[in-house]
Amino acid sequence: MATATPKAASTDRIKMRIRKGDTVQVIAGKDKGKTGAVLRTLPNENRLIVEGVNMRTRHEKPNQEGESGRIVTEEAALHASNVMLYSTSKKVASRVEIVVEKDGSKKRRLKKTGELID
Repeated sequence: MATATPKAASTDRIKMRIRKGDTVQVIAGKDKGKTGAVLRTLPNENRLIVEGVNMRTRHEKPNQEGESGRIVTEEAALHASNVMLYSTSKKVASRVEIVVEKDGSKKRRLKKTGELID
């Protein structure tokens, strides 16, 4: 008799080329075309949270007596494949390439514009 093992959540961290603070543009989904800054990255899930994009409303119950409930809107996570890095100077979204400088340091560069990010 074979024992059934529960399916474990993948804990493999995915190497992401998008970092906190980057400006990105949404390329798929209901918020397609919107731009915003990355607030947080979730590399274990290959997702990120972008400012002002993918807003969700949540109803909160009152915690104390005499307090009223409220409706909270907050950003939900997006999959990293649904966004591209956005050049604020050239106003264009582009893929990212990793460039090794002569001194051996690695830099991120936008493929369309050649603009260095780091």
